Amino acid sequence: MALLDILVLIISAVFLRQWWRRWSKTGGGANNLPPGPPGWPIVGNLFQVILDRRHFIYIVRDLRKKYGPIFTMQMGQRTLIIVTGDELIHEALVQRGPLFASRPPDGPVRLVFSAGKCAINSAEYGPLWRSLRRNFVTEMINPTRVRQCGWIRKWALDNHMESLRRQAAEDGVVEVMAGCRKTVCSILICLCFGSKITEEWIVRIETVLKEVMMTTTPKLPDFLPVMTPLFGRQMTAARELRKKQIECLAPLIRNRRSFVDSGGNPSSSCLEMASPIGAAYVDSLLDLRPPGRGKFNEEELVTLTSEIINAGTDTTATAVEWALLHLVLNQDIQRKLYEEIVAIVGKEGPITEEQVEKMVYLGAIVKETFRRHPPSHFMLSHAAVKDTELAGYTIPADASVEFYTAWLTQDPDTWKDPDEFKPERFLEDGDGFDVDLTGNRGIKMMPFGAGRRICPAWTLGTLHISLLLARMVHAFKWVPLSDAPPDPTETFAFTVVMKKPLKAVILPR
Repeated sequence: MALLDILVLIISAVFLRQWWRRWSKTGGGANNLPPGPPGWPIVGNLFQVILDRRHFIYIVRDLRKKYGPIFTMQMGQRTLIIVTGDELIHEALVQRGPLFASRPPDGPVRLVFSAGKCAINSAEYGPLWRSLRRNFVTEMINPTRVRQCGWIRKWALDNHMESLRRQAAEDGVVEVMAGCRKTVCSILICLCFGSKITEEWIVRIETVLKEVMMTTTPKLPDFLPVMTPLFGRQMTAARELRKKQIECLAPLIRNRRSFVDSGGNPSSSCLEMASPIGAAYVDSLLDLRPPGRGKFNEEELVTLTSEIINAGTDTTATAVEWALLHLVLNQDIQRKLYEEIVAIVGKEGPITEEQVEKMVYLGAIVKETFRRHPPSHFMLSHAAVKDTELAGYTIPADASVEFYTAWLTQDPDTWKDPDEFKPERFLEDGDGFDVDLTGNRGIKMMPFGAGRRICPAWTLGTLHISLLLARMVHAFKWVPLSDAPPDPTETFAFTVVMKKPLKAVILPR
């Protein structure tokens, strides 16, 4: 009997070992996935990442050194293909763009807010996405529309400058991020809905949408959907937040619809409609019928307008804060920028959008900010439209393809002194002079993505950043607090932000 027990134990041990090796293996094998770190049965690398207690990007950096420019991570029920090499990124997104232009399925929390993936960012590659993107490009960012809505930016920036003066007079210092977020949010609300609303309403919308953005970052149920029932409290909180989001934005949609249906009668709405019919983004959505579906309902319109406000507010305000950090720390760069502004508009201004486009050094500062502080270290998740290959490995259609792009801007083979902030590198004879921000000619940096899924509003966002910096530096000299110099430490929210928000003293010019 003892011998039989020993034999059973040996057989069980061998079986367990083979089972463990089979289900803990990541990459390779018959599926021909890219190589990757071994994981645990069922959960793969998920709990290893959680127990590591470092941000995911640091784990990816380490794995890149070991496995090269493409590798696999098994995160619960999701297979992640991590792509980090510039040539592979260019091949996937530009040379073979249509193959890698889709999105993976949304997790349960994100589905609460995406209205069935009814958004430009989250829609799968197909008729809905094409219809939404085409409409956005035509109605929101074509040059004629941008010029037509220039008054909105002037109105918001005038308010922004007055707010800076008031805050400096009352507190002696100004906090950059909060004011920039409110200003950009007010611009985008007016672009979307054509109406001017109270500052309190703007702040409420900004606060709720920021909360939505943080709530939809990856959570455990996204990787293990079978565990969603165990996260009932989180799902309930997400639905309550969605209700608040709708309550914030639905009145703007209803008032604009009434204004449009009345033929532009001002008395049809209880809000001040500042834009004529056709000039607000939501006007184009009211009667839009993508192939195979009817008009959008109110909840879908909330999702479609929210993504514009959310995407534009956070990235723009973050870029302005990082740029001003370097202007505060390096007064020589700030002096050169001020001299360029004065040479073009004079000491009294005003600064127009056409004049901003002529400011070469300002453009170099903005590009260097994108390089040194990209909005995110990863692009939004991609997916292949069908099983395909990349670098000789199989890329399944149900895998999430993650492009790690921060390494591109830190590569010493591409950039001289990559950790230093040098706007001059984007001037003639600099190592960034010929960089293509869209990535079409090659990938050196990609702050807006690349290929079919590149951010469609990247030119508009760059304009907003440039206008804010030009106006703020033209009016004030920005200097550090004597007892609290700026801290450039990063932290990770939806975008990569300053851990301690930038505060500075402003001196009228």
